[in-house]
Amino acid sequence: MTRSFQKTLIATALLTTLGAQAATVTVAAGDTYKGLTFTGADTISFSTDLLGALDTGKVVLSPINGATGVVQKDADGFYTQADITAKLKSFDINDSTNRILNAYSVGGSNQTSPALKSVSSGGFVTIGDLWSDRTAKAVHGTLTGGNGVGTINDMIIWNIATIQGDSPLIAAGNYTTTFSGLTVTSTAFDAISKSLGLLTLGKSALSGVSDFGTITSRLTVTAVTPAVPEPATYAMMGLGMIGMAIAARRRRG
Repeated sequence: MTRSFQKTLIATALLTTLGAQAATVTVAAGDTYKGLTFTGADTISFSTDLLGALDTGKVVLSPINGATGVVQKDADGFYTQADITAKLKSFDINDSTNRILNAYSVGGSNQTSPALKSVSSGGFVTIGDLWSDRTAKAVHGTLTGGNGVGTINDMIIWNIATIQGDSPLIAAGNYTTTFSGLTVTSTAFDAISKSLGLLTLGKSALSGVSDFGTITSRLTVTAVTPAVPEPATYAMMGLGMIGMAIAARRRRG
């Protein structure tokens, strides 16, 4: 391989890398991108198996930091539904394909476990500020826990089995993307277990959850209407055109 050919390969690789980097644009919710604005929220729906694990530990679930929730129990005090909704604050968009690469939310949920024989020594864990990496099929977040765990930023909480409805953002409308088959990572499992103070039965219940649930991302895309000039602006434009016409006549004269 000649030196000149090697240089060509290196230059091509560098240009390809720079082009890929340049294609990613970060857009805050409400800001304009190609004549469109974006607002939305992510809702995580806990699976039946996960709700059963929460019941085993008598865990109390609640939304935090601006998130909202629909948390319901039956007459016996067992969970029947848990949906936590957090607003989306920004997006990484591929400028070439107009597809979202990453979506960032703010807020999350808190789980508090009481001391319960063979289940838990007591503790808490909060999981929030999630962001979904659609390329790597992974959900990152900030985990804060008791029992000495503290705060861990940008932890991969779940891996995603299936992504549906990932459409390019090319027009106004409502877009829904579903992330199904959330499986907890080993690192997150260990952090959650320690934070909640899980003992033998508690760990067994949590490890038996093969699917933690589904995240539904709902996005509203709105076309930005161009501003209509004020009457005074039209008047100034008219005066300008008159002035140009007079100047042209003088040149011809």
